[in-house]
Amino acid sequence: MEDIYQRLLELLTSTFGLDPESIEPTSTLSALELDSLALVELSVAAQEEFDVPLEDSDLGPESTVGQAAELISGKLATV
Repeated sequence: MEDIYQRLLELLTSTFGLDPESIEPTSTLSALELDSLALVELSVAAQEEFDVPLEDSDLGPESTVGQAAELISGKLATV
C-alpha cells in the first residue's frame, strides 16, 4: 500500500500544486483545501491513475489521504 500512497501523493502534488511536505496520511482532503470540484477532479484523476472505479461518494472532504490510499488499494484487490 505504500506504493499506492506515494502515487496518490504525487497525484495530489502534480494535479493540485500541493506541497508534498504538507501532506500527511492523516491530512483530510478539506484540510488540504480541496473543495467539492477538486474532489471530483481527484476522483477522476485517481480512476485514470490506478485504473479503478470510484464513486462520487468514495472520497469526501473528511476523508484522509491514508483512507483514500486504503480505498484505492482495496479496489485494486477486487479488480
